[in-house]
Amino acid sequence: MASYTLIGFYAILLTGCAVGPDFQRPVPPDVAGYTSTPLTTNFDVSPTMLGDPQNIIKGERLTKYWWRAMSAEKLDILIGEALERNPTLMAAEATLRQAQELFAARAGSTLYPQIDGNLGGQRQRFNPGTLGQTGEAREFSLYNAGIGVRYTFDLAGGNRRALEALAARSDYQQFQLEGARLTLVANIVTTAITQASLKRQTGIIENILKSQENQLELTRERIRLGHEEPDDALALQTQLEQTRAKLPPLRYQLQQNDHFLAVLVGKAPGESLLPSFTLEDFTLPPELPLLIPSELVHARPDILGAEALLHASNAEYGVAISKLYPQLNLSADLGSQALTTGALFGGGSAVWSLVGQLTQPLFNSGLPAEKRAALAAFDAAAANYQSVVLEALRNVADVLRALENDSKRLEALSAADFASEKSLESTQRRYRLGATSYYDLLIAQQQRLQTELDLTEGQAKRLVNTAAFYQAMGGGLCDIAGNAGVVSKAQSAERKASR
Repeated sequence: MASYTLIGFYAILLTGCAVGPDFQRPVPPDVAGYTSTPLTTNFDVSPTMLGDPQNIIKGERLTKYWWRAMSAEKLDILIGEALERNPTLMAAEATLRQAQELFAARAGSTLYPQIDGNLGGQRQRFNPGTLGQTGEAREFSLYNAGIGVRYTFDLAGGNRRALEALAARSDYQQFQLEGARLTLVANIVTTAITQASLKRQTGIIENILKSQENQLELTRERIRLGHEEPDDALALQTQLEQTRAKLPPLRYQLQQNDHFLAVLVGKAPGESLLPSFTLEDFTLPPELPLLIPSELVHARPDILGAEALLHASNAEYGVAISKLYPQLNLSADLGSQALTTGALFGGGSAVWSLVGQLTQPLFNSGLPAEKRAALAAFDAAAANYQSVVLEALRNVADVLRALENDSKRLEALSAADFASEKSLESTQRRYRLGATSYYDLLIAQQQRLQTELDLTEGQAKRLVNTAAFYQAMGGGLCDIAGNAGVVSKAQSAERKASR
């Protein structure tokens, strides 16, 4: 018994250590900004709808419900419904629960002793001749009942490293869920904006088409009176049909957009009518909170997910190392054994056993290879993390430049729209005074409608890229300190196991 006590004492001492390197969070990118040249932080003001000024505010934290800063209440209701019904989110939530339960299953089977109860009976026939004895064969019954306890001491910390890896993979699924939520919300906002833009563009083109039809009708009348050539009507007919050909693709895009919005909300396209949006339903947030790169890596779900995979690979490398170290297995059985059930729990029927086994791999050429494979997996995860970070930085840089150029483009489109409006007003005055023809008035109206068409596209583009900015900043869904609930629970369980 003294030897078992000594073994247990050394086992307790050794369980405080875990082989393999402890995980260190990657160093944040050592860059102050996202672009190589200075970035405009105050965007231009345009005297038009959605031409309001926008300012980049550095070092500010995003709100989780960022879309409320740029949309109406009906979009907020639609997003709330989507967060409850979207099947992609449901699948991600189920995958997260699976990862959490796998961690709980592994923790239950490795952190605590396994206790089994048994109750059995058997009928045997014994022949003394098998032992070189004489006599007739005998038959008898043998009954047994008992409890067995088994436990493997985590001498090298392999079990705890395995739990650490499962915790990190559970964390990865948590960030996958957060990323799916962010993508869903951003898609709904973008789709609603696109719907509003397509509806307005369709209406403008229909008005252009009406104006061109009037122009063609007037030209045919002038041809009949001998004031125009037939070729003029053919040219206008070509232009009119080209305009008419733009409507079916736009209507298809609008219908396709509506179908996509229904699926995002978790409904079939023909199930029910969804809210209809116009550009007037949206506002441009005056301030856009910009996280510096060192904070961005702790805010974006894709980067945090890549970090979780790196953490898992680091822990799995420790598991591979632990297999090179000794393993101590202890088992104890206590029970009773008797020839009759009545005597099963009587005096003299008790039986027990206590077994301790220390195993040390002496030659196994596969274990070093397994260790090298785990190290290669860690290197791959580290390279993947770097790639995800670089792509995230590029994404933010692209969005910032898009916002900068959107404001300049909208300023030019607004100026063109203002000029075409004044030109139309001037033509209308001259037409009322008889100084110009109705034909010239129709041309001025078409030019005005064309500038409205371009302006609508520019306004929608600015809204879309504003939503893209919030998505690039992580959407405020993750803790800026990078502490996820799943990781905290797993690491807490790991710390309890090491004590």
